[in-house]
Amino acid sequence: MGLTVKDTGGGGSFTPVPPGMHLARCYRVIDMGTQTTTWQGKEKQQAKVMLQFEVHSEDVDGKALVTDKGEPLSISKNFTASLGEKAALRAELENWRSRGFTADELAGFQLKNILGAWAMLSIVKEKGNDGKEYTNITSINPVPASMKKAGLPEGRNELKIFDIDNPDMALFDTFGQRMREKIEASPEWQQRGSPASSSGGSKFEDMTDDIPF
Repeated sequence: MGLTVKDTGGGGSFTPVPPGMHLARCYRVIDMGTQTTTWQGKEKQQAKVMLQFEVHSEDVDGKALVTDKGEPLSISKNFTASLGEKAALRAELENWRSRGFTADELAGFQLKNILGAWAMLSIVKEKGNDGKEYTNITSINPVPASMKKAGLPEGRNELKIFDIDNPDMALFDTFGQRMREKIEASPEWQQRGSPASSSGGSKFEDMTDDIPF
């Protein structure tokens, strides 16, 4: 679909991010292609994108939130790839950047602009349709000026973007099996040519780079 919107890790144990407000950095944007979603008993086909964050925060005891390997915990959120008036992605990005989109931005905003951007994530525990509890991002908020002034930590993960139109297969191979299967099942993946034969390149690379997040 190209990661311009308009008007997860591999194996190993997973440690969930605890509920609360956490400083985090967006380090991955993943094109999931068109996915089937169900809402109020009705199925829809919607282009989906995942934003993945590394968390730089502490627990209630003041201990850094890290994995057994000492790496930042990660958390992600899926969105319909749209900047329509009622789109959740648009609402979150405008809340995060503390301003609305211009008409020019709504005509085509490059999601690669959010890579490396810092945010305050509001995270809660919620029960899913399967009856299990999950930790979910409920809102993506700007970092307070006082925290920025004090200095933000150095990001840990390399900034990466996965675009089905021009897939980074090395990155794809790091995704969990469920994520790979979702992407492989999308019509965009089924219809694409091999990476070597792709002539158009990534759509977002064809656009100007001067749109600030």
